[in-house]
Amino acid sequence: MAASRIISHPHRPFSPPPSQPHAHSSITLNFTLHPPKRCRFACVLRASLKENDLNDKADLFALPRPLTSTQLSDSVSDGPRLQVAYQGVPGAYSESAAQKAYPNCEAVPCPQFENAFQKVERWLVDRAVLPIENSLGGSIHRNYDLLLRHRLHIVGEVKYAVHHCLMANHGVKLEDLKRVLSHPQALSQCEHTLTKWGLVREAVDDTAGAAQYIAMHGVKDAGAVASSAAAKIYGLNILAQDIQDDCDNVTRFLMLAREPIIPGTDRPFKTSIVFSLEEGPGILFKALAVFALRQINLSKIESRPLRNMPLRMADDNSNGSPKYFDYLFYVDFEASMADPRAQNALRHLNEFATFLRVLGSYPMDTGTV
Repeated sequence: MAASRIISHPHRPFSPPPSQPHAHSSITLNFTLHPPKRCRFACVLRASLKENDLNDKADLFALPRPLTSTQLSDSVSDGPRLQVAYQGVPGAYSESAAQKAYPNCEAVPCPQFENAFQKVERWLVDRAVLPIENSLGGSIHRNYDLLLRHRLHIVGEVKYAVHHCLMANHGVKLEDLKRVLSHPQALSQCEHTLTKWGLVREAVDDTAGAAQYIAMHGVKDAGAVASSAAAKIYGLNILAQDIQDDCDNVTRFLMLAREPIIPGTDRPFKTSIVFSLEEGPGILFKALAVFALRQINLSKIESRPLRNMPLRMADDNSNGSPKYFDYLFYVDFEASMADPRAQNALRHLNEFATFLRVLGSYPMDTGTV
């Protein structure tokens, strides 16, 4: 039996974009593959998606028409405000990023990243804005995994400059502090400064949550590393500002929606994909070459072990012991899916990739942070 591979996109990925939006926002394209090479991966992928199925009665694929680039922001005040999910509590950097992405939105806090994905899928909110990488701390691996497990589309990106502050309850001085609470990435971004002050670092779920805890419990021997907005919300005193070790501290956030965006060529676009490959000499080089041959710049590549079946068995010469991981490769390239170069690159990659999915083709954030 032949397996199938899924490429999700608002239009067929290897033909010019339509002049009118489709009635549905997602078209599933099935490609017949030759057994037995890809059957194993298809089974694993189906199991992974089945594991995450929702019990909602609504058909998740019966979605509205695809978005246009002018619908990305609700800066126009007409109509109801967009509800945008973010991870954390009020005062989190993610809340500020959501408000930058959608200036007139109603930001909706979620305790975990997965809750934000689920709220969008279940039509409880309109969008989600979630971090994907930081210039100092690197990639947010959990969100890469969730992008594959959920049926949302990347419709934009926003870059947000992070400015960490050390804060404490009023009357508490820096010399009174013995420890500091914050998200692990925030603590690592301020490592040298906190070490200089001799403060013990304690990790919590998010920066604003640390500020909330300090305020609610009236803690006198501990401070929090969070945003100035969090200090204002929770009534804390800022003891020091811009305490990050590097002043160029920028987090890139993804804007997620149920509907994909119709890609264009009127502005710089970026496309995000995920794919897998068979093991073999030079196979990754061959995959990346499909972009180099067409002068398409890759801005990001991230590899993640395949869930549910991370280890592949070795050949007979190694006594059947596990030899290496199966990987998924997440790639961002600087081209629109409306660009024939991008269409041809994916057609080429599709010839030997065991799995390929377009996560989104969306305008690049070229503004200042």
